[in-house]
Amino acid sequence: MTITVQEAGRQLGISRNSAYEAAKRGDIPTIRIGRSLRVPRILFEKILGSR
Repeated sequence: MTITVQEAGRQLGISRNSAYEAAKRGDIPTIRIGRSLRVPRILFEKILGSR
């Protein structure tokens, strides 16, 4: 149901650091599970679909 921020970055064709910066800005939707920052797959696919 979720993917890592790093995986989201790979799918977008950006570096790991750029992906985390985009997540911090809110460009990539994230949720925190414990200490882990995860990207809900459904919300991420909406972003990909709107590109």
